[in-house]
Amino acid sequence: MWTFLQQLSSPPYFYQLAGRLIPWLAWPCLAFLISGLYYGLWVAPIDYQQGHSYRIMFVHVPAAWMSLFIYMVMAISGGIALIWHMKLAEVIAASSAPIGASFTFLALATGALWGKPMWGTWWAWDARLTSELILLFLYLGIIALNSAIEDKRTASRASAVLGLVGIINIPIIHYSVIWWNSLHQPPSITKFGAPSIHLSMLIPLLLMAVAFKFYYATVVLMRARCEILERERNSHWVGTLITPSQNS
Repeated sequence: MWTFLQQLSSPPYFYQLAGRLIPWLAWPCLAFLISGLYYGLWVAPIDYQQGHSYRIMFVHVPAAWMSLFIYMVMAISGGIALIWHMKLAEVIAASSAPIGASFTFLALATGALWGKPMWGTWWAWDARLTSELILLFLYLGIIALNSAIEDKRTASRASAVLGLVGIINIPIIHYSVIWWNSLHQPPSITKFGAPSIHLSMLIPLLLMAVAFKFYYATVVLMRARCEILERERNSHWVGTLITPSQNS
């Protein structure tokens, strides 16, 4: 197992492996995305209170889940890079930040679109909304650090520290609707014993969640390959990789 991890952390090996995995991840992403949108927009019944406007949930909720999931991946990768100085962990952390920021922005934007007809306002300083906005600022701060510091190793260490400090915001986001009096609805998927979402709505929601997971896996590998080429541009293996295309 340790030998495989050492091999996986090798930039040339990971670059080639990621290139082979991307098509295998992209096609399931497309299949789940089409299925989720079809069932969510056409098959799922109209909500008796919210009408058709609730259908934005099928994008909003999985995007919010992904904003938390990607941040944890990024923070853990940054921690691994700090402790064991693994270049691959630095690459994954740096590659994940823009994707996580995009999902966080999507969650906030779709939440505003959903909140306007339900709450009568685009934005309220609700505990869940405010902590999610802080998460977006954390992502943007990490992206800014990675862009502002020229030395990649120094930038990775600085962004890893910020990422680890920001982990405290994750349980706040998750439990905010329980800890405080919130406009945001309480958990309905993870509530055991008394589920408050019908199966006809749960299925497309989970399909979209899986589609977003595959999307993240696909895009993070694509970004990681570009990041590796940037970091290893002066190494011999990158030179041999680029030389044939230059001669053709």
